[in-house]
Order: sequence, then C-alpha cells, then structure tokens
Amino acid sequence: MICAINQVGEILVITDMALPVDHKANIIDGKVIAQTIRSEIASEVSNLVEKYGKAPGLAVVIVGNRKDSQSYVNMKRKACAEVGIKSIDIDLPEEVPQAELIAKVHELNADPNVHGILVQLPLPKHINEEKVLTEISIEKDVDGFHPLNIGKLAMKGRDPLFLPCTPKGCIELLKRSGITIKGKRAVVVGRSNIVGLPVSLLLLKEDATVTVVHSRTADPENIICEADIVIAAAGQAMMIKGSWIKPGAAVIDVGTNAVDDCSRKSGYRLVGDVDFVEACKVAGCITPVPGGVGPMTVAMLLKNTLDGAKRVIATL
Repeated sequence: MICAINQVGEILVITDMALPVDHKANIIDGKVIAQTIRSEIASEVSNLVEKYGKAPGLAVVIVGNRKDSQSYVNMKRKACAEVGIKSIDIDLPEEVPQAELIAKVHELNADPNVHGILVQLPLPKHINEEKVLTEISIEKDVDGFHPLNIGKLAMKGRDPLFLPCTPKGCIELLKRSGITIKGKRAVVVGRSNIVGLPVSLLLLKEDATVTVVHSRTADPENIICEADIVIAAAGQAMMIKGSWIKPGAAVIDVGTNAVDDCSRKSGYRLVGDVDFVEACKVAGCITPVPGGVGPMTVAMLLKNTLDGAKRVIATL
C-alpha cells in the first residue's frame, strides 16, 4: 500500500506500486489533524451551549506535585479552555489518603456539571491506582479504562461508552489520512493496557487481521515486515528498523523516548519506537515523534468529554 497526494491535496491509496529510489513517506501531521478535530469540537460545544445553556465539564484530578504530571494536566486544562469545555480543577496533596481520593471521585460521579473524570497517573505509591480508576463512573470514564468499557471493547457486537484516548487517536489518524483498515494486515508492537491491547481490539473492530508482537515474540522482524499497518507502542527507542517495514505500509508511532543528544540545549531529544529516517525511505505514510500521536490523545480526551456531555445534556 502506497500513500500519495494528488494536486488538490487529497490522499490516495495506491496498491502494488514499486517504490522509486528517492521515495519518501507521506508524513501524517498529528498536529494539523488534531487541530481540525478541536475546531469540530469547539463548534459542537458552542451549539450545545446555545441550545441547552450548558457546557461540557471535565474534572481533572491531580495528586502531588510531579512536574511531568503538572505539565500534562496544565496542557489538558488549556485545551479544554480552547474548545469551550469547563475544566473543574481538583488538586490534592501528595499525602492524601486513598479513602479521601475515592470520596472525591464519588463526589464528582454525583456532580451533574461533570461529564468526564480524569485522574492523572501515576498516583503516589500508597494509593492503589486500579482501585481508584474502578471507582470512576462508567458514564464519566473519559480515559476509557474502566473494566466495563474495556470489556465491551473486547466483545463483538458491543460498544463501550468511551474508547481509550491514545488508541482512539491512532485509528482516527489512519482514517483521516485515507488509510484503508478493513481487510488489511495490522501488527501492534506492544501489549500494554493503555495502548497495545485496546488498539489491537479497535483494529479488529475495523475488520483488520491483527497480530500483537511483544517482548516474548520470536522473530518480530519477520512478522512486522508483513504488515500493511504498523502500530508501534513498545516503549523502545527506534527498535523497529526501516528493513522491518513493508514497502508502502502505514506506520503509526506511539513511542516517546528520550535519547542523549549533546547538540540540544536539553541534552536529549525525543524519538519514537520506529527508526524514522530509515522508515521514511520505505513506508507509505508515517507519524513523526513528536507531533504525531501525542496531539491526538488530547483531542480524543476532549471528544470523549463532549460525547459524555451530549448523552446527558440532550436528555435533560
């Protein structure tokens, strides 16, 4: 499968096409696609407010003062403001008892102005993350990790209320880039609960033939090289080489890994699980790192919050 762009900017999928010597993959710009989705969300939120006088509400709960968590939360809160979603900020101290955190979750479950609840991970070691996440109402589980949502995702003919944000973003990138999923061979590299497992289930729902490659898989290279679609989510910097990629394949790189780089002021740079430079010479389409999947994760969180609000507000 080869991706090409015609003169009016449309992405075409062409099969059985030999790659030219100077072939370069089409770069799937997650920032641009995510911004388009945010604009669509902002329009829907505006219509919701105009019709019902009520905006979607997202409760963002953060425990402690981890700089990375604070940065992620601030980004999510800013994104909410940009599209008109009300951000309800819950900041709790590092030493907060688990029972108190769960009580706060229950309070948010009962709050009619809250349509989505996000508990920023990781939590302090004295708190059982699984226990806390399970207490979030399935109707407000905008992260899509409640066991009932994941269970429905795994069952044929069932639809979860919410899909996990990063996996949902991967599928959206493929669809909005004109990549056919139905009937294609897809390989997911990684089997985490956050990305690998749910994205493999989503690909199955889209009628792909799916193989999951993980740390105990023998000869991963031979499996990956047969894939029309590769979703890389192993957390291993540049482990997937260009020679592992089927000519013309679509590559979605979820990995975000810091590697030493003395030329940068920070002393490091971010790379994906795929060797981007090598893969560009072979793949049909590929996401960069950063600027690929990352912006889509936040966009899907906003979309889930909007969908949760529409289910409730429209019935009032």
